[in-house]
Formats: sequence, structure tokens, C-alpha cells
Amino acid sequence: MTREIIATAAAPEAIGTYSQAIKVAGTVYLSGQIPLVPATMEMVVGGIEAEIRQVFENLSAVCQAAGGCLDDIVKLNVFLIDLDNFSLVNEIMATFFAAQYPARAAVQVSALPRAAGVEMDAVMVVPD
Repeated sequence: MTREIIATAAAPEAIGTYSQAIKVAGTVYLSGQIPLVPATMEMVVGGIEAEIRQVFENLSAVCQAAGGCLDDIVKLNVFLIDLDNFSLVNEIMATFFAAQYPARAAVQVSALPRAAGVEMDAVMVVPD
């Protein structure tokens, strides 16, 4: 089994002992992304809507670095501090993904790194 480490400056660098993504046999496992702005490594400003958009931008950058795009994601996990933002995630997600959306889970959590309001990780499938 060959594991390829995926890394891009277009997404926030890892803030712990993990890779942005790992590709194995056409499957890409994307680590959780929080709403950090890659250029500054600071949290995006503008509230939860801006945070959700930034997370999708970060995931998109990692997808592209791995040879795919958001529409290649087959499973998306969404972690929210406040589940009342679930409908906002749906609304914003529809602007980033084409119909035939990925399988998804959305859960409320008590805390996220850097006091983020949202974090997402994913699994993507792309040709070798």
C-alpha cells in the first residue's frame, strides 16, 4: 500500500501532528478543516457564515491538491458548536457542491480548536 501525503499552501497548514490529507489507492482522507485563513493562519472574521464558507474553501484547496474537487467527496462530516446553524450549512453547501451531494453527518460538539464554530473533514475518491 502506497500512502501519498497531500499538502498545499492554499489551505491552512496542520496545527498538530497530522497531514492535510492522505491518498491511498484513489481514496483521499481529508483532515478536519477549521476556518483558518491560509495566508495568515488566523481565524476568518465575519461570524459563522464566513466560517462555514472558509472551511469549504479550505477543503476545496486540499481536494485540488489531491487531484480532485469538492464534487469528488463521497462522505462529509460537519462538526458544529451550535446545531442551530445546520440550515445555514445546507444553504452554503449548496453553493459549493453540485446536486448529488455526498453522504454526510452533522453533529453538535462542545468545543473545537481555536474556538471555531465549525469544522469539517471528508473522504474523497479520485482516479489514481
